[in-house]
Amino acid sequence: MTTLSYITSFLVAIEFFYIMYLETFATTSKNTGRVFSMKPEALANQNVQMLFKNQGIYNGLLAVGILYGLFFTQTPQMIILPIMIYIVLVGLYGSYSSSDKLIVLKQAGLAIITILLILL
Repeated sequence: MTTLSYITSFLVAIEFFYIMYLETFATTSKNTGRVFSMKPEALANQNVQMLFKNQGIYNGLLAVGILYGLFFTQTPQMIILPIMIYIVLVGLYGSYSSSDKLIVLKQAGLAIITILLILL
C-alpha cells in the first residue's frame, strides 16, 4: 500500500468513527439531524434512537477494522480492501433504497478512492 492509500484509509476510519459518534452518542443533535436529513421529532423517537445506536456500533467496528489493518498487520490491504468494498456496497444500497441518490458518494466516496489507490 502507498502512503496515500494509508492516509485515505485512515480518513475513512475517522469518518466512520464520526458516524458512530452521531448515531450512538449524539443521536438527537442538530448535526445528526443535518447529516441524516431528519427532523428533531424523528430523532427523539425511542425506536429511532435504538436503531441508530445499534447501527453506530457497526460503523465503529468498521473503523476499528480499518485501524487494525493499518497498524497491526503485515499486509493491510488484505483486511482494508474487503472493508472498503463492503462500505461501497452499503453506500450503493443506501442510494438505491433512499431518496438521496448521492449517498454512495457521501458515504463511500473516500472508500472508492482508497480501493483505486490500493489496486493501482
